[in-house]
Parts: sequence; C-alpha cells; structure tokens
Amino acid sequence: MSIRGLKKTQPKTFKVKVITMDAEMEFSCEMKWKGKDLFDLVCRALGLRETWFFGLQYTIKGMSTWLKMDKKVLDQEIPKEDPVSFRFLAKFYPEKVEEELLQEITQHLFFLQVKKQILDEEIYCSPEATVLLASYAVQAKYGDYDPNFHEPGFLAQDELLPKRVLRQYQMTADMWEEKISAWYAEHRGIARDEAEMNYLKIAQDLEMYGVNYFPIQNKSDTDLLLGVDAKGIHVYSINNRFSPNKSFEWSGIRNISYSEKELTIKPLDKKAEVFKFFSSQLKVNKLILQLCIGNHDLFMRRRKVDSIEIQQMKAQAREEKARKKMENQRLAREKQLREEAERAKEELERRLFQLEDEARQANEALLRSQETAELLAEKAQIAEEEAKLLAQNAAEAEQERQRLEMAALKTKEEKRLMEQKMREAELIAVKLVKESDRRAKEAERLKQDLHEAREAERKAKQKLLDVTRLKYPHVARYPHHSPAETRDVNFDKGSVKMDLKDVDLKRLSFEIERERYRNTPKM
Repeated sequence: MSIRGLKKTQPKTFKVKVITMDAEMEFSCEMKWKGKDLFDLVCRALGLRETWFFGLQYTIKGMSTWLKMDKKVLDQEIPKEDPVSFRFLAKFYPEKVEEELLQEITQHLFFLQVKKQILDEEIYCSPEATVLLASYAVQAKYGDYDPNFHEPGFLAQDELLPKRVLRQYQMTADMWEEKISAWYAEHRGIARDEAEMNYLKIAQDLEMYGVNYFPIQNKSDTDLLLGVDAKGIHVYSINNRFSPNKSFEWSGIRNISYSEKELTIKPLDKKAEVFKFFSSQLKVNKLILQLCIGNHDLFMRRRKVDSIEIQQMKAQAREEKARKKMENQRLAREKQLREEAERAKEELERRLFQLEDEARQANEALLRSQETAELLAEKAQIAEEEAKLLAQNAAEAEQERQRLEMAALKTKEEKRLMEQKMREAELIAVKLVKESDRRAKEAERLKQDLHEAREAERKAKQKLLDVTRLKYPHVARYPHHSPAETRDVNFDKGSVKMDLKDVDLKRLSFEIERERYRNTPKM
C-alpha cells in the first residue's frame, strides 16, 4: 500500500482538553466520535467506574451546557477552539454519599467539586461548619497533625474558608489557622479517603448541596428559582435558596415535558394540580429536562435491586475498604512502633549524650581534682611553713605581749608613783604656798618686831643716854672727854647694842628653826 493510501485511510482527529478538579488531560478524538466515546475515554484514563454521576461540561455564549452522550461531538454546539475544552464534573449527586460513592476516585472528585462550590459560595455553609470542613480538608491534604512539622503559618497558602466568612469576622489569618488547627489535631489517625468522606457527609446536609438552580417565571410572571437535585424538583423564591415554597419528589412525579419555553410537571396524583412554568430560553428547558431525567433515573435505580455490576463494585468496595482498613491499621501500628522506636532511639541518644556529657564532666572534674590536689598540696606546704612562721611569730608576739604587759604593769606602777608624787608635790606646793604666806606674814611680823625692837633700842638708847646724863652730869656738861672715857662710854653703848641684837637674833633663829622643823614632812 502506498504512503498516499495510508494517509487516506488514517482517521481525521481533533484535539480535546479535559479539565478535572485536580488535573488536565489532552486527547485526540476521531471526527466520528460521539459524546459517549470521549466520555468513556476520559473515565478509562481516570480509572473511574461510577460513570453515571459525571459528565463533560462546556460553556458556549456564557451558558454552561453538558455534552450529549448519544450525539457526535462535532455535531454539537461546542466552542471553536483548538483544543476544545471540556470540564469533567459531577452532573448528578447521590442521596447518601457513604452508601453510593464506592470508588475512592469518585469520592475524591466529589470532594474536590463540593469543596470548590463551598469556597466559591455556590453552596452556603455556616462559619462553624466551614471551619470543621476546613479541618477535614487539611487532614486529607497533610495527614496527621504534627506540631513539630506543622508550624504556625503552614496553612497560609491554602484556601480553606469562603471570603464571606473571612469578611464576617474581624480575625487575622493566624487566628483562623489556630481555630482550624485545633479541629485538625482531633482528626489524628484518619486516612485521606476517610477525611474526604467525612467532609462529604457534612456537606450533603447543607440546604444548597447538589441543587442546580434555574431562573423561571410562573403564570403570573413572578420571578422564581427552580431547583433540581437527587430528591426531586423544588420551587424557591428569587431571594431564598434554602427553603423551597413547593417541592415535587421524584416518586410523586408522573411526567415532565416542555414545549418551547414552557415546562410542565404532572404529579402522579391525577387530582393534583399540574405545575407549569416558563424559562427564558429553550436551551434552559432542555437542560432542565436533561437533569430531571438523569436524576429521576438514578432515583429509580437506587430503589431497585442492584445490578450484578453494582453488586460486584460494592463487594469490591467492601473488600477494598476492609483491606485499606487493615492496611491503615497495620500502617498505624507500624507508625506507632516506628514513633516509639524513634522516641526510644531519641531517648537512648539523649541518655547517651547525657552519659557522654556526664563522663566528660567527670573527666574534667577529675582533672580539676588532680590540679586542685596539687594546688592544695602546695598550699598545704605553704600553709605549714606559714603555720611555723606564725607559731614563731605567735611565740615572739607572746613574749612581746608579756614584755609589754610587764612594761604596762611597770608603767602603771610608775604612773601610780608619779601620780602619787604629783599629788605629794601638789600638797607640798600647797603647803609651801601656805608656808610662804605664813613666812611672809611672819617676816612682816618680824619686820614689825624688828621695827619695834629698833624703836625700843632707840628708846633704850635714849633712855640710857638720859640715865647716863643723870648719873654723870659732867659728861654732858663737858663734852670733850678723854679717849679713855670715850671708849668706856662707847663700850657700854656697844655692849648694850650687841646685847639687844644678840637677844633678838637668837630669838628669831630659834623661831625659824622651830617652824621649819614643824613644817618638815614626815617620811
């Protein structure tokens, strides 16, 4: 076959990009492929068997539309792009996630999609519930909480809470992280698939979970919202997406049909009123009908006996869950043993380090002890020499003390004697002063006596002269005497004078000696 022939036989293809919640994939599709062919290719690439929940969504003219499975891909109104972009999303939601989501990949895709819807505020969630959901999301991503590894700030790059909740409270990112981490620490030992399932079990109880909303009008042209979910069809007020004004369960609906923009819901009870509403576009009616048919089929399917395929899948899921549980228990046990071994190792290393440190300290202490012993020996020798010197000095000091004591006693005795002598000298001085005064008085008296004696002598002389004149008148009459006579007279006169003087002097000497003897201190 020629090369030209090979080129002619090769099928023409076009590129497709499929975006899942956590990955992007590119495929080459044949021109004749239907939507189911592309969808099956994506499911095989993902390893997904629970295909009935999902679909391929694209956006055209601002409206989100699902790729039809029974129609060629290129015959549908898809974007004119290269490659053509599709989003692989959950189209229908289970009533009970724990019973219906069997594969781990199915759970994971639902978890990612519901998480995004909550963060984008397509599903309303209370602030308390968002914190709890965020803690399960963190457990699914990071595993068990480890304070040594998950330090403050480790959630800074993760989007975990809706912006509405962040704006509602005046709390910093660190404060939110602390609240989330407090719940996160409580989930220790929960595997990733369990954490994601716990997240979904909480989310499925939210009022807006799994509901597709469409704007409609009733016969009175009142704006309403039509909601389609796994349980039925609900009619809401335009400003209230939580509590429906009217609900139609799938079990109570006999038929749903549309004619251009009008869509009719006929209850199973023929007596009940038929509900009619209008949408803005025919495409919206088709999309509503498509979702209603799919959800109704799943609703009826859940209430029938499971097919062989579903039974096998459930059995495999149970076996896989049991195996994973045992595996998780084994891993948990191994992890616990490893942690205990690591703790024991750390304890041994710590103890070894402690012993090494103690040995090093003991060695250093021994060296210091040896150095101290040598130093103490030197000090002892010096102390001994100093002790000898001090003993010698002490003996000398004792001798000096005794000498000083004797000197002090001697000095004390001398001082006493000196004081006594001083007292005696003072007494003598006092006596001498008194004696001096007395002698002065005595001298004055003697002087007076001498004066009186001289006066008496003069008077005696005069009297003698007078007597002499009376006795020897011729002497007085004849003044010129012979020398002999003159000598006789003078002799008598001198005799008288000497006698008087001798008497007075002797008496004075006697008085002085007597007073001196009287005043001389007795030894």
